Amino acid sequence: MTTRIPLFAALWLALFAGTALAASPDMASALVKDTSERMIKTLEQRRAEIDRDQTLIYKLVGEILVPHFDFEGITQSAVGRHWGEATPEQRKTLTVAFQELLVRTYAKALLRYTGEEIRFLPVRPGTNAESVTVSSQVIQAGAPPLAIDYKLRTKGGAWKINDVSVDGVSLMTNYRSDFAAKIRQGGIDGLVQDLNAKNRKVSGAG
Repeated sequence: MTTRIPLFAALWLALFAGTALAASPDMASALVKDTSERMIKTLEQRRAEIDRDQTLIYKLVGEILVPHFDFEGITQSAVGRHWGEATPEQRKTLTVAFQELLVRTYAKALLRYTGEEIRFLPVRPGTNAESVTVSSQVIQAGAPPLAIDYKLRTKGGAWKINDVSVDGVSLMTNYRSDFAAKIRQGGIDGLVQDLNAKNRKVSGAG
């Protein structure tokens, strides 16, 4: 199956695929594709509105993609061993700040829709019975295909994303290094402050 989606959006769209139905591997693969198509279709249909008010893209991402994303699990993975040092309130605040950064970053990427082609490959089993990897290739003009792997796991009977790798480089591994440096400098609260500053920059405020 082949789907037309933009290069930048292709890096992120399937991050948010999930379901409340039975968590079979084939269902995970289908939902990655279906969610991507729904997001792109909505973007195309409401492009004029978005061009007039680009903040609308945040609302659309929130409605279509965010409910299916394990933000707490992703944040815990990115923070690594330092997660155990955080209080429950710090964990909540950190998760909210990281979620906002991801949503705003991915939403901005969607605005650069150019219609690159993405091909989804057969789903692969993960490290255990409750995890799978959905692989894809983004077809780029004049360049080799870009390999993107989405790692999903079941949570509460639903498929949720817990990592994405681009050409073999894990997104969470990259964030973990940056987060560890910020925590060494200013602790968990310092990391939250840094994420909030990034959010203001991405949103164009402050």
